[in-house]
Amino acid sequence: MDLKIEDIRVVILAGGKGARLKPYTTVFPKPLMPIGEMPILEVVLRQLRSFGFKKITLSVNHLADLIQTFFRNGESLGLEISYCMEDKPLGTAGSISLVENLTDYFLVMNGDLLTTLNYRDMMLHHIQSQAAATIGVFPRHVKIDFGVLKINEQGRLVDYMEKPQYEYLVSMGVNAFHISVLEFIPHGQYLDIPTLMMNLTRAGREVMTFRSECEWLDIGRPDDYEKASEIFEQSRHQYLRDI
Repeated sequence: MDLKIEDIRVVILAGGKGARLKPYTTVFPKPLMPIGEMPILEVVLRQLRSFGFKKITLSVNHLADLIQTFFRNGESLGLEISYCMEDKPLGTAGSISLVENLTDYFLVMNGDLLTTLNYRDMMLHHIQSQAAATIGVFPRHVKIDFGVLKINEQGRLVDYMEKPQYEYLVSMGVNAFHISVLEFIPHGQYLDIPTLMMNLTRAGREVMTFRSECEWLDIGRPDDYEKASEIFEQSRHQYLRDI
């Protein structure tokens, strides 16, 4: 394959208001929330660099000037960082329509993830699959703390499960795309990634998934953020291989 990972553009969605982390995010953008002594977005950027990615576009909106002031052009991190400014919320997919210099294959991801996912492996898997899109997925186990009943139409008991546990595959907030998906993203209009993925599927375009043995945490809620901070401090070497 002639395509080099360092030439592939990564779009990081860093424009959300982080409503679930208020009041912290009222005056502080969520991607700059610290994990250890560095912002979570810096952890993500350092990970991308360690896997060979160099060209980064940060899609920003809420408190964008703070993010731009902190990361500037990315030179201090050994990256080439550019910025895409939304003048109105466009959703997780709509902002892609504003990004310049997209490559034939590109990565779109949230800027507030704590994961050990190998981004390089995911991108190579996507390219080899020749799919329109690939969703990074992670198994989440949900325990129901009650006895769960199954009954028939007459109300007769069919099954009784005490505190069952279910496994679901959830989106990690990391997605790989082929440039052809731009046909499905109207310029400057609101669109979220779940809708985009289903539109691709309904149109007969192949959407694949990528699952690997990795750790993954979302930091969207205060409890999750505290847990992520604790795990990062305990297992820092797993998340930052080059420091």
